[in-house]
Amino acid sequence: MRRLPRNTTVLLTGILRAAEQGCQRSSQTAVKILMVVFMISLILAILFGNLLTLAVVVGTKHFHTPQGYLKASLAVADLAVGIFVVPISVYAEVSLMIYNSMPEWTARNSQTTPFHPCSFIGPVFAGCTLVSITTIFLLTIERSIAVLRPLHKESVITKKRTSILIVFSWMGSFFLAISPLVFSDEIALEYNPCSRMCNYALGSADFPSQAWNILLLFPAFDFTLLGGTIVINIISLTTIRQHSKRRKHLAETESQSSTKPTFSDIKAAKTIGTLTLAFTASFTPIAVFVVGNV
Repeated sequence: MRRLPRNTTVLLTGILRAAEQGCQRSSQTAVKILMVVFMISLILAILFGNLLTLAVVVGTKHFHTPQGYLKASLAVADLAVGIFVVPISVYAEVSLMIYNSMPEWTARNSQTTPFHPCSFIGPVFAGCTLVSITTIFLLTIERSIAVLRPLHKESVITKKRTSILIVFSWMGSFFLAISPLVFSDEIALEYNPCSRMCNYALGSADFPSQAWNILLLFPAFDFTLLGGTIVINIISLTTIRQHSKRRKHLAETESQSSTKPTFSDIKAAKTIGTLTLAFTASFTPIAVFVVGNV
């Protein structure tokens, strides 16, 4: 078989490489477009779902309950993420797709830029995440009391106490969110192109132990509350299971039914347990990734 001339071989190799690079660029562009479409869809889903939740809770008197207040607080936290946090990631991705480069501020941190977008977005995202975790914990406490102590539910869980706890959860969460910036000059906020989020990061210092200890407050707080939530859910679900077994063998009387959790309480406890597991499964990889990139 006749061999091709050297120049022809080089030319064909160059054409194949150019075609391969073109395919890679097309593939990267397609991935970027899909990412932007996904983020925009996420924003719309967050806005629609949480606005609908708020409309139902606020507009329906039946939901003016401690549990309804907690659900409204959770919806507001998610809504803030959809309004402020996700759009900044969409903006960075669109800039990368159109101009083939990230915005200039993404290459700097909050210590080197007078007004860095992450100076606002970072604490909002951290604060709303902490509010969500705290609210899920409070929902679990509320349902566990309804399941374990149904006679004391009305006296222990009141609208006033729930409202006070919600206010404290928001204040405490955002205080914890801004504490790294307040108590350490070595911590900055920067945009991470891998996570596509504004993250806390160590500044110019190599490994300042004090700053690192402050940053560890976030995973310590998050996983402590999530761990407590899981334990309480296990106790509640175990009680529900035992009650279901007893109900199969014993005929219920009025005195028995008045001391047992209602069907709605049992259903709500199971729902919150499922929500806790789903939130933990989705939050854990993000927390590990963020801590690992500090």
